[in-house]
Amino acid sequence: MFDSVRNNKRAVQIFLALITLPFAFWGVDSYVRNVGAGSDLASVGDSKITLHSFDQAWRAQQDRMRQLLGANYRPEAMNTPEARLAVLDALIDQRLLLLEATKNHLVTGDEMLREVIGRIPALQENGQFSLTRYQSALAAQGMSQAQFEAQLRQDLTLQQLIGAIGDTAIVGSEVGEALLRLQSEERHIAEWRISAEQFAAQVKIDPAAVQKFYDENPKRFETAEQARAEYVVLSLDSLLAQTVVSESEVSAWYQGHKERYQQAEERRASHILLTGEGDKAKAKAKAEELLKEVQKTPERFAELARQHSQDPGSAEKGGDLGFFARGMMVKPFEDAAFALRENEISQLVESDFGYHIIRRTGVKPGKLRALNEVRGEIEDELKRQAASRQFAEAAESFSNMVYEQADSLQPVADKFKLKIEQSAWLPRNASPEAIAALGPLGNTKLLTALFADDSLKNKRNTEAVEIAPNRLLAARVVEHRPASLRPFAEVKGDIESTLRAEEAAALARKTGESRLAELRAGDDKLPWSTVRSIGRNDARQVSQEALKAIFRSDASKLPAYVGSPGSGGYTLYKLIKVSHPDTTDEQRRQAVRREYAALLGQEEFHAYLAGLRTRYKIDINKAMLESKDR
Repeated sequence: MFDSVRNNKRAVQIFLALITLPFAFWGVDSYVRNVGAGSDLASVGDSKITLHSFDQAWRAQQDRMRQLLGANYRPEAMNTPEARLAVLDALIDQRLLLLEATKNHLVTGDEMLREVIGRIPALQENGQFSLTRYQSALAAQGMSQAQFEAQLRQDLTLQQLIGAIGDTAIVGSEVGEALLRLQSEERHIAEWRISAEQFAAQVKIDPAAVQKFYDENPKRFETAEQARAEYVVLSLDSLLAQTVVSESEVSAWYQGHKERYQQAEERRASHILLTGEGDKAKAKAKAEELLKEVQKTPERFAELARQHSQDPGSAEKGGDLGFFARGMMVKPFEDAAFALRENEISQLVESDFGYHIIRRTGVKPGKLRALNEVRGEIEDELKRQAASRQFAEAAESFSNMVYEQADSLQPVADKFKLKIEQSAWLPRNASPEAIAALGPLGNTKLLTALFADDSLKNKRNTEAVEIAPNRLLAARVVEHRPASLRPFAEVKGDIESTLRAEEAAALARKTGESRLAELRAGDDKLPWSTVRSIGRNDARQVSQEALKAIFRSDASKLPAYVGSPGSGGYTLYKLIKVSHPDTTDEQRRQAVRREYAALLGQEEFHAYLAGLRTRYKIDINKAMLESKDR
């Protein structure tokens, strides 16, 4: 029963979704027994959907859209009857499924529940389930274990029902082959483009049309709402610049941490490496021959390394590896190198890289680095430690101060020795690209706070916003420009250009459609482009609209002709030939069948939901749903 759940990666991800979004429900019991407070927004059979449940789902959907769209999120777009009905429809579908699951005695057992929770990576330590992490995560969301497990049990039960319906779609081999043939089809086309520019001289713009366009499209000529702000930034770096450490502190640190400044002994060595790739025994035999030769004539070590070593980094340098300390080489090599005397040659040493012949060529004894040599490092470390402690203490004070003395940033700037910076004009509802260009003020949370009513009307400080790790910013509006309509005289030229381009494009399309009719009547005298092939998913070569037109055309009688507007003009296409690849990759064949099976599964599931809607009586309180004063 649970195989489809075990194999579904989404089951493992449920927990993360549950702890980051508000819940609309708290378990199967609340559906069936109608537990809940508040007015009823809808009913499904004898089960009620309360206003409280809807509001929770509504907030969850707003949070999802806010995360998805970022700076492009518009709350007003969600506050429509259509958007509210979509959320309610989703609740009704879930309620229908839960009622059916209960009716058919579908349940998720304790063993399965434990297995799914135990596999959630966020709840594991060293690959094992951690009860402490589990309890901490729930506490952070203000949830009890019973509440979370009821929700998860419900979701897993729904997955059983959904999987039982959606996974039943089967695509036969003949259908699969037909789909594959359609998807892999290529059409050979030539094209001829009619540009809008060639009609520009024919276009005459009526001044009345320009005025009408301005009057009917005020939003296009609206200057966005803007604000100019002053701000202060409290950062670890700013505190670091103010931090001073004494000579006694530096000396005390050095005396207490001398082991950190102990420079380890280093050895210098050369080697000849045979990797053993392909034939390990053959490589070992050759290495043994080279070892005998090196032992006989050690002065030829560098020459033999250049000729035979398979280490490209050292071979051209006669095998020289330079100086290295312990821990820098693989252990078999390191042990051998550090056991050798000056100019001594090792026996054959085997490592993961192959067979080495090693010669020790130098040594640097270990030593304690002097205080003067490491003074700068110690000062930097002590300053960062002190600044980190100061920042942890200052962050809370900074946040409280900008809130408690909200009429000015000067007090907090004076206390922490910060410079009050001035911003350029900041747009409301800026695009992600525009936000990214705003520097330290390019933070969605901060911009939302700046354009809040209290900030705009009363010129109060925003809260302290963490714009980066160890970096807090508070701002205050100093000047505000509401959205305004640009004067007609200022945009008149732009409107004329727009209308001229639209009219030229319309003339190009009219001409193109006329030529298309002539082509289909048999009059083909156009200077077509070079023939090229195009696939169904090849939208990079032509527009999506053109691609659809090309593959919708009747290929039973060639040549065939289609046309498509685009890029301000009109393009005609001549379909000359249809072809299919001689062979198809089996992996692609299976992928096509899976994709089609998934589509069929979705259709069957939607049909199943439609059937449930006819079996249960559904009532919706439309007046309550459409009310803006809920």
